[in-house]
Amino acid sequence: MRSIDQAVADHGWWLASRASGLVALVLVTISVAIGLMMASKIARRPGMPKLLAAIHEQTALAGLLAIAVHGITLIGDPWLHPGVGGVLVPFSMDYRPLWTGLGTIAGIMAMVLGLSFYIRKNIGAKLWRKAHRATIIVYFLAIGHTLGAGTDASTTWMRWWLILTTPPIVILFIYRVVSPSLRNRGRPSRSVAAASALAEARAGERG
Repeated sequence: MRSIDQAVADHGWWLASRASGLVALVLVTISVAIGLMMASKIARRPGMPKLLAAIHEQTALAGLLAIAVHGITLIGDPWLHPGVGGVLVPFSMDYRPLWTGLGTIAGIMAMVLGLSFYIRKNIGAKLWRKAHRATIIVYFLAIGHTLGAGTDASTTWMRWWLILTTPPIVILFIYRVVSPSLRNRGRPSRSVAAASALAEARAGERG
């Protein structure tokens, strides 16, 4: 019994941080994927956009909570012992500073971008949408952090998770970027359309 208690005392904070980090990665992945689907207007069935929006918001909020727990429990790790500064200041941690720094940046960006949803009326919807596009950066930073500093980076299940989830997100992101130009291809530009309408109006007057 003492050995179990000692193990929990020695590794409990690390296990909690490890678990919350994995949960955060899963939730961020789901939220980003759904966000890209919504932005690309792939799901058009009646009621589907509203359902996806609800899932997107809830997974994003749960992901932010998991990120907060991940950082807070790291502070209590007696082996890592990063301190508050090590968790909040990028690249200041002694353990793999590059990869942990990427995680810190991802966490800060996730908090700012995620919570900005609730003040979008104050900052303007247009500015908020532009800023929200940076969420994909959070995802890739999180992947880099996981591979470079995560304990489970070399496990089979983690490799399969990344293999199965990363390519679809990359494809959705590329489609999100190129789809507006594809939709606009073949459409006359605004100036051309206006000139055409004016010419038709003049022709009608002459007739």
